[in-house]
Amino acid sequence: MTGPRPASAGALVSLLLAAGCAAPDETRLVRLETSKGAIAIAVHPAWAPIGAARFLELVESGYYDDARFHRVVPGFIVQWGLAGDPALTAAWHERFLADDPVVASNTRGRVAYAFTEPGTRSTQVFISLADNVRLDSAGFAPFGEVVEGMEVVDALYSGYGETSGGGLRRGDQRRIVEEGNAYLDGAFPRLDRLIAARADRAGS
Repeated sequence: MTGPRPASAGALVSLLLAAGCAAPDETRLVRLETSKGAIAIAVHPAWAPIGAARFLELVESGYYDDARFHRVVPGFIVQWGLAGDPALTAAWHERFLADDPVVASNTRGRVAYAFTEPGTRSTQVFISLADNVRLDSAGFAPFGEVVEGMEVVDALYSGYGETSGGGLRRGDQRRIVEEGNAYLDGAFPRLDRLIAARADRAGS
């Protein structure tokens, strides 16, 4: 049985333009309000247009609001993207994207999607805490970079490591998907929170 078909770049770009968003090739600034402070991410559609369009769509829909940074591995990555409300995760979890070619490298501060197999990117993203250039050849295509608040990224709570859900390839995320923040807040109460994510035009 085949899964949902990956969304095309054209469909996502059309949705963004219909919503009054910036031109599809224009760099956008996404500001994350977190429990540790503010982070700003410059989103570059020129690097990965399909991934950039989906990320902006999720930000502008409020999908990431009140999420938890459920995977923080020192010297590697900070990952998030499973919604606090399991109904919201269910609505997006298998809305897979076609792959972008890798144009930019996974250096420190770059943002890319987590995925298992080609064509399975959906909502989970990560920030590289170090130069993870080995991920380039595996198909992880950065679509943005932290331009403010990297010290906040570095300070996000990392004491649970892989135990608080882990990664898509090695971890068991079933209970996060099914129970959302009710599970994470009970089992891993020290995880930092993404309070709100908002997009504007870079330089505005």
